[in-house]
Amino acid sequence: MGAPLVSVAVVARTVAQLWNKPIIGVNHCVGHIEMGRLVTGADNPVVLYVSGGNTQVIAYSDRRYRIFGETIDIAVGNCLDRFARVLQLSNDPSPGYNIEQLAKCGNKFLELPYVTKGMDVSFSGILSYIEDRAVALLESGEYTKEDLCFSLQETVFAMLIEITERAMAHCGSSEVLIVGGVGCNERLQEMMREMAKARDAKLFATDERFCIDNGAMIAQAGYEMYQSGQLTKWEDTFCTQRYRTDEVQVTWR
Repeated sequence: MGAPLVSVAVVARTVAQLWNKPIIGVNHCVGHIEMGRLVTGADNPVVLYVSGGNTQVIAYSDRRYRIFGETIDIAVGNCLDRFARVLQLSNDPSPGYNIEQLAKCGNKFLELPYVTKGMDVSFSGILSYIEDRAVALLESGEYTKEDLCFSLQETVFAMLIEITERAMAHCGSSEVLIVGGVGCNERLQEMMREMAKARDAKLFATDERFCIDNGAMIAQAGYEMYQSGQLTKWEDTFCTQRYRTDEVQVTWR
């Protein structure tokens, strides 16, 4: 990821200089949130941001997107992708999508570690547990690939729903928005919808056109920043993995 990002940043700086245009650095997570708000019409939701590299529960307050809870190790998307490799599932169109399809046919639940720590979650132990046992369980005929995908999905998604509901209760929110690549998983949306309904709240979610990383979401967030007068200083136009969601001053809300 580093090399493409740095290359594109060089192009962006060059274009800005050639045409004397302002340059705006956009936080990746904020791009997901603003695209989700634009497409769904959500006003002030609690946000579940789930992807291959990130897992966070977020809510807006006082010009910041505040992180209420997050993974303390690997992201949920990374957990699913790595288990797909254990099962030797195809990368076409994506490992997570293929796990989702197999999970729809699973009907035998394998109890897995359920790890929530306050408002945070942990997926590395769950992954290690099922990785260590998967081959033996499949060879014995006790469980199928479909059963294991079903069990993993149900467990990790239940953890995410739990911490999201806590954030909604704390904020008194009646809206929840799912963003990020894992957000287009229909089972995750179904579970979140059931929780929201029980709280007289509403779920906002999109499909793969807007959940998966795309240039439009960066452009939308950049537009919001520009309209509010927020530009990036030339010396700050570098790429960093450690640009956290709550470091961004949300001047457009």
